[in-house]
Amino acid sequence: MEDLYPSRQNSKPEIIERKDPVIHSDLSKDKGPLSDEQINFYQKNGFLQIENFFSPEEVSEMQKGIFDLQESNREVDSEKVIREPESDEIRSIFHVHNDDQYFRKVTNDQRILDIVQYLLGSDVYIHQSRINYKPGFTGKEFDWHSDFETWHVEDGMPRMRAVSLSIALSDNYTFNGPLMLIPGSQNYFVSCIGETPEENYKESLKKQKLGVPDHNSLRWLAENGGGISVPTGKAGAITLFESNTMHGSNGNITPYSRNNLFMVFNSVENQLVKPFSGGKERPEFIAVREGAKRLSLR
Repeated sequence: MEDLYPSRQNSKPEIIERKDPVIHSDLSKDKGPLSDEQINFYQKNGFLQIENFFSPEEVSEMQKGIFDLQESNREVDSEKVIREPESDEIRSIFHVHNDDQYFRKVTNDQRILDIVQYLLGSDVYIHQSRINYKPGFTGKEFDWHSDFETWHVEDGMPRMRAVSLSIALSDNYTFNGPLMLIPGSQNYFVSCIGETPEENYKESLKKQKLGVPDHNSLRWLAENGGGISVPTGKAGAITLFESNTMHGSNGNITPYSRNNLFMVFNSVENQLVKPFSGGKERPEFIAVREGAKRLSLR
């Protein structure tokens, strides 16, 4: 298959214009579950926040779920449980849509599916799911990156036809390490430098070093887009962002934790091929292949 978005192949970074639509449904025919204002915002900026998406009761149930999982995995030795690079604290728990009955139900919430199916113009499946914990005082940063760059190079995702969903399970302030995004960056692919070693995921899930854009490219994206946006708000909000939207987050040195449930929906028409790095396929808990079944029929 032709590599439309080559990365980690050259000695110098390069910025490549996007070759895929941002929204894959026919906007002239299908209005879908989003308002015109929401559609235009997502199309322009590459992300969309919807406040109060989940009720306080649903949020409380999800909060209990993530902390029950954290406690039950505290002593577990598993590749699915990612710990902080400088401590034994749990940073992320992967594959929760498959391993936990409650979070499987959240994955199949029809309110969510209606939106992501509309954005992707097809039925969808879960490419990846995880809970991210960023405790007060010690929560570490996530460096700037495009998810698609990694999924393309290391997993073999052919096209930009996936959307990430972050469910806020604690209040997001400007100061407790919230998600930061570069509006408009979804329209440009940053081809990064550096060769991908085997089993890179064992290090990158703790601290990403490859697939991190150079400073000049990041500066160009911010200056030619909308700067940097920080969606804040109460627990229960959701943030949808296009697979190629550049994002990251600061460390959290405040007393206020910042936790979220993160799910990636990929089009059933965009299933993974051989990794474009030429390396081995990453494990199923990071990149679903064999179990890529559609979640709901349209």
